[in-house]
Amino acid sequence: MKLTGATETWLEVPFVRRSVTPTAAPEGGEGLWHQYVITQGDNEITGLRAGTLTEVTRHVDELTERLNERRVGKQKHK
Repeated sequence: MKLTGATETWLEVPFVRRSVTPTAAPEGGEGLWHQYVITQGDNEITGLRAGTLTEVTRHVDELTERLNERRVGKQKHK
């Protein structure tokens, strides 16, 4: 499969954690909740997650890392 110029450009733009902020629990939820934003250029992923700021930030950082691995392809180790 041949990549187009636009696709090649997006492959060069990494996903980045933009923010993790406290928010109200969704209906039926309780406890600490945070909204997070991950961006890749103009693309934006927004989500909610229960947990402390440290827990949610760690989760979002791991998610961002996995998205970037998928973006560039996993390296095979010998």
